[in-house]
Amino acid sequence: MSTGTRTAPPDTHHAETPSALEKVPARTRRRGARRPDPLPWLLPLGVLAVWQLASWNTWMDPLLLPSPGAVARVLWDSAGDGTLVTDLSASIERWASGFLIGASLGLLLGSLVGLSVLSERLLDTSVQMLRTVPVSGLSPLLIVWLGLDEAPKVVLVAVGSFFPVYINTFGGIRNVDRKLVEVGQVFQWNRPTVLRRIVLPAALPEILNGIRYALGVAWVLLVLAELLGATSGLGFMLNQGRELSRVDVVIAALLVFAVAGKAVDLLVRAAERRLLRWRDLHAGA
Repeated sequence: MSTGTRTAPPDTHHAETPSALEKVPARTRRRGARRPDPLPWLLPLGVLAVWQLASWNTWMDPLLLPSPGAVARVLWDSAGDGTLVTDLSASIERWASGFLIGASLGLLLGSLVGLSVLSERLLDTSVQMLRTVPVSGLSPLLIVWLGLDEAPKVVLVAVGSFFPVYINTFGGIRNVDRKLVEVGQVFQWNRPTVLRRIVLPAALPEILNGIRYALGVAWVLLVLAELLGATSGLGFMLNQGRELSRVDVVIAALLVFAVAGKAVDLLVRAAERRLLRWRDLHAGA
C-alpha cells in the first residue's frame, strides 16, 4: 500500500491574471478626465504670429491690415463703454430666436415625414424645392413683407436653421435599422415605446449633427440679416466699420463672431457627448 500523499493540482482558476480593465490603456480608462489639449490652438497662434510679424515689418498698409494690438484696443474700448455687450446681446437674441423657431419646425416636420410615408409624399417634394432657393435671395421679399424691424432678421435665421435639422431628422429616422424595430415588435412593444426606446436613440446622432450644422448656418445668416438695416448687433458693428473704412473694427467684429460661434459649438459637443455616452465608437488613432 502506498503511503504517499496526493498533491492537489495548482489552482489555476484563482491564479492572478491581468484583468480586462488592466489591459485597457490608461488613456482609454480615463476618458472622462480630459486634459486641455494645446494642439487646436497651434494654428490660431501661428496665424496671430504671422499677422503680428506682418504688422511689424509693414508688409501691408496698416489701413488695410491693422496690427493685432489695434484690434485688441477696439475690443477693449467697445467692451469698456458697453457697446460690445449691447451688440453681442442683440445678436445672440436674434440668433437664438431664429434658431429655436427654425430648429423646432425642422424637428417637427422631419419627424413627421420620417415616420409617415403619407407625410413624405405630401410634404417632402415641396420642402426640397424650397431648400434649393438661396436663403439670401429671400432678403428683399422679407424686407418688403415685414419691414426693417426684428421680424425679417429672425425669419431669415429661422429659414436657414430649418433645412439642416429637417434633412438630418428625416434621414436619421429613415436610416434606423429595420432589425432593431423588429426586435421591439418581438417584445410586443407598442408604437410609442418603439419610437422612444429604439427609433429616437438610433436617429439621435444624425439629428444632433443637423442641429450642430444649423447652428453654424444661423450665425452666417445672422451677419447677412444684420447688414440689412440693423441699428445694433455685431452685423451693425461690421457695417459701421465698412462705412468708416475702419478695418480694425471689421476684424474685431469678425473675431467676436468666431469666438461666440466656437463657444456655442463647444456647448453642443458637450451635450452630444452626454446624450450619446452609450455609444462606443472608434475615436481615431
